[in-house]
Amino acid sequence: MSISSQEVPQPVVAVVGPTGSGKSDLGVNLALALDGEVINADALQFYRGMDIGTAKISADERRGVPHHLLDIMDVTQEASVADFQEACRAAIREIHSRGKRAILVGGSGLYVRAALDVLEFPGTDPMIRKALEEECEVRGLAPLRARLEEVDPVSAARLGDARRVIRALEVHQLTGRAFSSFMPQRDYFQPASQIGLAVDREELRERLALRVHRMVESGLLDEVERLDAVGLRNGKTASRALGYAQFLKVLDHQADVATAAEETIVATRQFARRQLTWFRADPRITWLDWKDPELVAKAVAAAMKLPA
Repeated sequence: MSISSQEVPQPVVAVVGPTGSGKSDLGVNLALALDGEVINADALQFYRGMDIGTAKISADERRGVPHHLLDIMDVTQEASVADFQEACRAAIREIHSRGKRAILVGGSGLYVRAALDVLEFPGTDPMIRKALEEECEVRGLAPLRARLEEVDPVSAARLGDARRVIRALEVHQLTGRAFSSFMPQRDYFQPASQIGLAVDREELRERLALRVHRMVESGLLDEVERLDAVGLRNGKTASRALGYAQFLKVLDHQADVATAAEETIVATRQFARRQLTWFRADPRITWLDWKDPELVAKAVAAAMKLPA
């Protein structure tokens, strides 16, 4: 539920936008200007050892600014939005309790929403889910989808794959509420200012291709091989990450490096488009030109504005 104390917390600042747009650098510059600390909201940068393929900001690039929620998970663990929400809000409270400003930085849209907005997470029931999965295996997805249309037509129209349909039915059976009723509204959990990096899409396409090639030159294949040795394939989230999934094929002799790099470029560009679609739908974001020479000053000014 929303904070309702007499003392209104200072606003959280969030830097959002597509991959490759310069969020990490702007986050550091804002933290230096506002006496702040950065909280990572990129789901794949939670993972220890996933450095090259996620373009994780290095210790030198952090320029002394403390970064939270980086390198907190093994690649075998599954990232959870609900767990992130709890950890992120605890980090915000701790940073603000020391008189610093929390700067949330990342392009994982749902994780950003979970941190900033009023958002409930329904529980899970392994027995209910197992029964639904077994029913799906025996009878197929159609009967489950038909049932979902009866109890939650909004989710039925929006969800396509079996995993999400099963999850929606599990939530309804567990809570008696439609899964769609848990979807977030644009209602901040506490005051916040969001700054989005507006990009030239064609230039971003070229930048993403160059970035993937630099990752390959920097040893992405060796990084994937090291992580494979400690269980990368067993991680549901990490193993599907951009670059990692493609370069596992190289280790399996199902693709060469050039093919894996090209597949990674295509997938990364598609991901960037989805990110732009997600963030553009939020009218609360102040968009700034990623190449503006006055970007940092304008971002500081936007961050200092009181949220409406």
